[in-house]
Amino acid sequence: MREYVITTDNNADLPDSFYEKHGIGCTWFSYTMEGKHYSHENFMPVGEFYRKMREGSMPTTAQVNPAEVRNLFEPYLKEGKDILHIAFSSGLSGTYNSCRIAAEELKEEYPERKIIVKDSLAASLGQGLLVYLAQKRKESGEDMEAVADWVENNRKHIVHLFTVDDLNHLYRGGRVSRTTAVLGGMLNIKPILHVDDAGKLIPIGKVRGRKKSLLELVDQMDKKIGSYREKCDTIFISHGDCLKEAEYLASKVKEKYSIKTVLINHVGAVIGAHSGPGTMALFFVGDVR
Repeated sequence: MREYVITTDNNADLPDSFYEKHGIGCTWFSYTMEGKHYSHENFMPVGEFYRKMREGSMPTTAQVNPAEVRNLFEPYLKEGKDILHIAFSSGLSGTYNSCRIAAEELKEEYPERKIIVKDSLAASLGQGLLVYLAQKRKESGEDMEAVADWVENNRKHIVHLFTVDDLNHLYRGGRVSRTTAVLGGMLNIKPILHVDDAGKLIPIGKVRGRKKSLLELVDQMDKKIGSYREKCDTIFISHGDCLKEAEYLASKVKEKYSIKTVLINHVGAVIGAHSGPGTMALFFVGDVR
């Protein structure tokens, strides 16, 4: 079997230790806050990032360009490895296209190597869960084409359920209207959102109060898990600097399902810049998004 590596980007929100342990390559989005540019080499601690957002700082983000993707891919090609890249949703960013451009350029320069770029149609630890499951298949001995086909056929089974604590961040990103943001803040309305089959973030409901919004994520899981109910043993949860609530959400899911693996991690700065402190997201494999 030809040697290959799985790569992705930091919007998968997996811990750095996971990339290192499993040899997964990663390219990194950057952000700017308070006039200072932050790349992977100098990301501020995530707690500080969210503290600054709570104090009113508004970060901006930049997608990965083809040159940065080349910097990720080319060393593996020089080592004689093929590449399966699982990219951030094309419904949320142009980075998937940057990856395709870089791959086409490099195929001309390294015709003996193979590069497959897959649009995850996913975000945060939804993308991370897809990478995690693909890597498990790689480590079980499947070749790159088989894993790539599995990603293609199963990416729409990665269910994303989100809520946010402050609608103003979604308003800034064009996800909700100003009126919705203002009234939601006044009435303590919390939206429930998901990522649809096109990889876009879409509102699917709303409740009043923070605790109800967390419980609604569990209720939505009941509706979407379908035939995976008995075999669901893994959930991922990402959060915008609200670990105790993430642990509470995990406990509520575990009351209903035989969960063996729970990964809880921060929503990274790039996605967090658009969703804000207090974001909570639940990811699992289900019948329908």
